Amino acid sequence: MSANMVALAYLVASVFFILALKGLSSPESARRGNLFGIVGMAIAVATTLTLTQNWLLILACIAVGGIIGAIVAQRVQMTAMPELVAFMHSLVGLAAVFIAIAAVNNPVSFGLPEVLPAGSKLELFLGTFIGAMTWSGSVIAFLKLSGRMSGTPIVFGGQHALNLVLALVMVGFGLWFFFSDTTNWTAFIAMTAIAFILGFLIIIPIGGADMPVVISMLNSYSGWAAAGIGFSLGNPMLIIAGSLVGSSGAILSYIMCKAMNRPFLSVILGGFGSDGGTAAADSGVQKTYRSGSADDAAFLMGNADSVIIVPGYGLAVARAQHAVKELAEKLHAKGVNVRFAIHPVAGRMPGHMNVLLAEAE
Repeated sequence: MSANMVALAYLVASVFFILALKGLSSPESARRGNLFGIVGMAIAVATTLTLTQNWLLILACIAVGGIIGAIVAQRVQMTAMPELVAFMHSLVGLAAVFIAIAAVNNPVSFGLPEVLPAGSKLELFLGTFIGAMTWSGSVIAFLKLSGRMSGTPIVFGGQHALNLVLALVMVGFGLWFFFSDTTNWTAFIAMTAIAFILGFLIIIPIGGADMPVVISMLNSYSGWAAAGIGFSLGNPMLIIAGSLVGSSGAILSYIMCKAMNRPFLSVILGGFGSDGGTAAADSGVQKTYRSGSADDAAFLMGNADSVIIVPGYGLAVARAQHAVKELAEKLHAKGVNVRFAIHPVAGRMPGHMNVLLAEAE
């Protein structure tokens, strides 16, 4: 396939990816958006296969991954979807690291000069450290969401100072790798190792209840890692797809933070768990609240003109969607105007709640 045909095919795939994001923005068009994404990925993979002679090996790897993915998808519970998404993000980050290592080891096989130019070194540096942080951070998110690790924030004295020092040291090794005349494996390996450690340290102070925002943030990280590697390989498909994932994940994280009154920068810097919910819980200030029984709630809703139900993560875990449907039908029978609202966090991530609600119509 000629270079122009490859560029055209990647452009068509990119358009399908953009249409997929557009479709996924609404439950009514989500199925169509998902189909657009599948078509775009099929075009991108098929185009990539025409650029290599090792297409049998690639197809074999795709078959192995596809079988594993199909088995996992069939066995996973809908309420476990957030941890599955976190695990998938970790694989994206790890893939970016492996590609960067391969490119540094043998640049010629990726169409790069034998001595890496400065621009390629910078792109590989960005893709590697973002990918490494995405992998380790996603692993912690997966462990917390699956209950294999305590969901309480893990904090210790000087935590932010340690993160800052490690980040500066990582950048220092990255600059050493960048300005070296030859391939500086010492600097590259040290930079990558520190990035893996930083990913752990940034996520452990975040509580399990705040994991939806973290998953969205890690989703954004994985996209930027892919985009960085795309620049290094000169692959426009990776650049466009990575940018779409990175920007959409960042926007979603910002929306969630705003809805929860959390500073967006504190999420990015790993201070989310220790600055927000934890401090509020330990402040000892008694908030004003109203309590009541189920009968009280039924009386209030039965005599209301309008009721708005905002489903949350607890509804998904309890699988109470059918009970909510029954409640809505009874209120409708009494002439109450019942509407549903999207929770700013639980309604977007974990998205499986939408599936549960659709199941109950």
